[in-house]
Amino acid sequence: MPGPKLDPVESDAALPRAVDVVIIGGGIAGTCAALELVDRGLKVAICEKGQIGAEQSSRNWGWVRLTHRDPREMPLMVEAVRMWEGLNERVEAETGYRQSGVTYTCTSDDMMEEERQWVDLLQSYQIPAKMLNRDEALAHYPGMDLPIKGAIHNPMDGRAEPQKAAPAVARAVQARGGTVHQNTAVRMIDVEGGKVTGVITEHGRIACSQVLLAGGIWSRLMLDNMGIYLPQLRTKNTVLRTSALEGGPEGTIKFKEFAMRKRLDGGYTIASSANSRYEITPDSFRLFGAFLPALKNEWRGLRFGFGSAFVDGLKTKRKWTANDVTPFEETRIMDPQPETSFIEKVYHQVAARWPAMKGLKIEQRWAGIIDVLPDVIPVISDTESVKNGVKGLFVSTGFSGHGFGLGPGAGRLAADLMTGHAPIVDPTPFRLSRFSDGSKIAPMSGITRR
Repeated sequence: MPGPKLDPVESDAALPRAVDVVIIGGGIAGTCAALELVDRGLKVAICEKGQIGAEQSSRNWGWVRLTHRDPREMPLMVEAVRMWEGLNERVEAETGYRQSGVTYTCTSDDMMEEERQWVDLLQSYQIPAKMLNRDEALAHYPGMDLPIKGAIHNPMDGRAEPQKAAPAVARAVQARGGTVHQNTAVRMIDVEGGKVTGVITEHGRIACSQVLLAGGIWSRLMLDNMGIYLPQLRTKNTVLRTSALEGGPEGTIKFKEFAMRKRLDGGYTIASSANSRYEITPDSFRLFGAFLPALKNEWRGLRFGFGSAFVDGLKTKRKWTANDVTPFEETRIMDPQPETSFIEKVYHQVAARWPAMKGLKIEQRWAGIIDVLPDVIPVISDTESVKNGVKGLFVSTGFSGHGFGLGPGAGRLAADLMTGHAPIVDPTPFRLSRFSDGSKIAPMSGITRR
């Protein structure tokens, strides 16, 4: 299946012999980190096994939200929003960022009470979220008829275009002297005396003293080949986009049946509000203990699948050398089959609630694979403090379905750690060592459900 159409990025002609930093992965986390590093005067190369932004960084919903953030992420997300506000100007390109507001609807008095607690949290950060009654909530979406009690609305929440953002940042990295290498898988990280000395790609070696692994769903495989533990699983989500609606509402809304946001092209991105489909793989059994607390919290809302993903997992190499063809070359772009009947049912649910949708066509459907960690917050960390860790190797991964909005903040934090700057926020919650130092690992109650 063809994925979303990406804005183009032209690869640099040749690999550099040596740089300061190699970024493995050309998604939003990797490109934003690269931008921060080149702006600090470092020589940076981005190595992407497929195309810039072609996996989950272009397949997500495109939300840039503060509402319903895990409280451990809130300080970083506050900084990320500040950075989004100036990102178009900084990269001199259109990322699609608009601060158009998000409305989370409530169908019961209990939900209204829960949302009041979120309002309190957001207002403690001087974020002007507020509760709305039913008529106030639906006033943002003329003609929409939902059986709701009210909603929480945050005008500082927004959206950007996943197919534009990472490519725009990558081109800005190039404009500042960094290089981008697509269809260039990193096979191994070269290590001598416990320190990074370079990377070995399918096209040759690049010498460097630091590496940032921002490989999304592929990060666990790379680290596992080095003997470094990362408990990471995968879920699948399907999305569709519609044709344009002239004068349609600009805001974003989430109801119990669907989530919908305006696109820069005038259409709407639509997804289900239900949890993603979790496809069982061999790692599901290997990591069962690590994910058991999350499973106890969320099992009622999960949709399980058992099929080709399990077989593919059995076939995937888990160990290789620099001379071997790696899993990263065997799957240039993870482009899973969308759940067509499922997402079309969601589309018809929207049309039943909002007659304006009936005049719009389904222009495209796609699916993406989300990387998930047991506590549903990312790793943005060095690796020195864990078993088999390497000096100069850093990780930015495991964003668990809400990393697109965090992208600029995650890039800044990773760059801070790599350059010894005072970190933009406390990095402690995002340390890799939390999975091996005896810390209690579990998602915050209710986070993944809402």
